[in-house]
Amino acid sequence: MPGLRRLLHQDRDDPWAVRLLPRLVFGVAVVYTLFAIASQSLASFGAICALALGGAVIWLLRRRTQLLLALGTTTLTVAFTGYFSAMGDLARTNTSATVTGQAVFGYWALTGMALLGAWMVKEHPGRRGVTVLLADVILVIASVVGMFAPQAGVPLGFLGVLGVLALRGGTAKSLVARLRRVGRAGRSGTKAPQGADS
Repeated sequence: MPGLRRLLHQDRDDPWAVRLLPRLVFGVAVVYTLFAIASQSLASFGAICALALGGAVIWLLRRRTQLLLALGTTTLTVAFTGYFSAMGDLARTNTSATVTGQAVFGYWALTGMALLGAWMVKEHPGRRGVTVLLADVILVIASVVGMFAPQAGVPLGFLGVLGVLALRGGTAKSLVARLRRVGRAGRSGTKAPQGADS
């Protein structure tokens, strides 16, 4: 076959053959290494599958940087808020205080709200991934506050996410512009037209 001959000949003037052979060798080595690790235990198999799935997602979204940034920050936020909620619950358990383990589900719901809210706006004035990043940072801060004040963590995170989506999504700007138009219309309507009594 001509392709096989080009690959085996390895002519320096043939960039296709020169580049393909190292890629094949490296690919076979990676596949064998992953197979050897995955065959050791069930946990290793699950980790390799998760790694392969994550790599496939990154490869498919390599040109959509904003969506990739949003998914990455959402994953990290879910991990951090879950950790901080668990630490807060553990501390309150040791002090015989009320345990509020449901807070972590509130944080996770808010992370989904931030992710979906950034993409629900048809004409987003800013970058959607940056919007999700800002909302996730506020959620992490709210989860840290929730470690010490469990009743204030989720409401604070909700207000923060709502504020970021409103400011970054253009809702606040459109609301201010609409209020200005209403105010101008009200001021112009109070002026009586000249010659109306004649």
